[in-house]
Amino acid sequence: MLNVFTVNAFQENTYLIADDATNDAVVIDPGAYSQAEKETLAADIDSRGLTLRHVLLTHAHLDHVFGCAFLKRRYGVDVWMHPLDQVILADAPNRAAVYGFGGYEPFEATNELVEGQLFTLGETTFDVRFVPGHAPGHVAFVNHAERYVIGGDVLFRGGVGRTDFPYCDHNSLITSIKTQFFTLPDDYTVWPGHGPKTAIGAEKRVKSYE
Repeated sequence: MLNVFTVNAFQENTYLIADDATNDAVVIDPGAYSQAEKETLAADIDSRGLTLRHVLLTHAHLDHVFGCAFLKRRYGVDVWMHPLDQVILADAPNRAAVYGFGGYEPFEATNELVEGQLFTLGETTFDVRFVPGHAPGHVAFVNHAERYVIGGDVLFRGGVGRTDFPYCDHNSLITSIKTQFFTLPDDYTVWPGHGPKTAIGAEKRVKSYE
């Protein structure tokens, strides 16, 4: 099961994914900012009878982490993140102040994601791919059995992630797309951090990723 919640002022996509065999679940990039958004996410978890096991982050930009403290507190779960994004997470309270997001709750990422890791949830497995550029520790989660990618802010429908923030690098982003996304089969679905889903083959045909 994969469910998408589009939340906060940045229209970020939060993903709730459950293993059908065990009802174990993860939330990827919990951007829920308002209490109503947080409660809606929790209600979906609870109403489906899911056991939330982990929170996974593609990266630690503010709009992708608003709900982490809430989920840690409510479900007692760990937050997994690539260690190179610690510099981004540490700056989140400052970013929240700059953008006027009062009430941001700091949290710690308690577990490290590493390149090439196979992250298992019941009978579901994610291939963790290191895809820096939009953020220094950005990762993507590839489910080969169901042929999809949770891609964060790397590849969108007809576009790519921004690289005008601190710690971004455009050349690294393009390399990540070409070596980690475009090497996947064309029919793999890309579920991005913002906007509608797309497919690897459709984005290869755009020919604008330079």
